[in-house]
Amino acid sequence: MGQAIGGILPLAIGVAIGVLPIIAIILMLLTPRARSNGLAFVAGWVLGLVVVGGVVLVIANAAGVSSSSGPSTAAYAVKLTFGVLFLLLAGKQWRGRPAPGEQAPPPKWMAALDTFGPGKSLGLGAALSGVNPKNLVLTIAAAASIAQAGLPGVQQVGVLAVFIVLGSVTVAAPLVIYLAMGAKAAGILEGWRTWLAGHNAAIMLVLFLVFGVLLVGQGIAGLS
Repeated sequence: MGQAIGGILPLAIGVAIGVLPIIAIILMLLTPRARSNGLAFVAGWVLGLVVVGGVVLVIANAAGVSSSSGPSTAAYAVKLTFGVLFLLLAGKQWRGRPAPGEQAPPPKWMAALDTFGPGKSLGLGAALSGVNPKNLVLTIAAAASIAQAGLPGVQQVGVLAVFIVLGSVTVAAPLVIYLAMGAKAAGILEGWRTWLAGHNAAIMLVLFLVFGVLLVGQGIAGLS
């Protein structure tokens, strides 16, 4: 089980490192519905990871990703494919990077966050964790890696739970700061938001590049 947890740690960190979800919850926590929307957003985030990870884990087990002779070729082919996709995303991120001193415009939905209620906040959290292409690929890769390990069902669920908790740390952190400090947290959260907005392009470029190389390397090593 320890080896399986070690295998999903980098992928969980990749899910946790996401600029837009952190900025989104920070903006929610600066609105009049901060508590209810913040709790709903984090609940939606966790729900998205649970659904995607659980479904992929069931499918991978049913497909026999792991066997007594070791992980299947299909599992390594999936990792190689996802690695190539991340490298393509890194190239796209590099080409679309803003000029020095400029910031990429935020998504249009961010301007409407102050009008959200708990329902929309829940849905947005689930979409950003489970439907967002980066997180979708990383969660699928993590679930496939867990199935690959050939662990009993209960231990597989435990490893998936570790992945979900670690992948939710950065999104939950602003909520914890708000709940602990209340109105005093506004200055801290605004500082985080400003820094993240200014470094969004660089953070995502490095993230895509690192995980592209990691998954490509694992895929080639398993197939060779």
